[in-house]
Amino acid sequence: MALKVAWSSAALRDLETAADYIARDSARYASVLVREAIDAARSLNILAKRGRVVPEMHDPAIRELFVCNYRLIYRMAPRVVYVIGFIHGSRDLWSLWKREPR
Repeated sequence: MALKVAWSSAALRDLETAADYIARDSARYASVLVREAIDAARSLNILAKRGRVVPEMHDPAIRELFVCNYRLIYRMAPRVVYVIGFIHGSRDLWSLWKREPR
């Protein structure tokens, strides 16, 4: 059964911020990043368990896929996969989420 995939407003802001930053140097690469992130999220409707458990969380329902240098972080629920963050891999996830709870 296919799951619904829903982006949180925070995750959409994360993606937009990343794309804006990359677009300063290359609109093309920013577009590629957005397309790959959307495609990766869309694929979770069938393959949600393929991502690894986020090491900082220790919760099997919170997983991540890598998209370029970014972590697409999502939470699995019975019928919906919620994309809850799109964070650069070099960022300290705990510090960031203490300021912006997800």
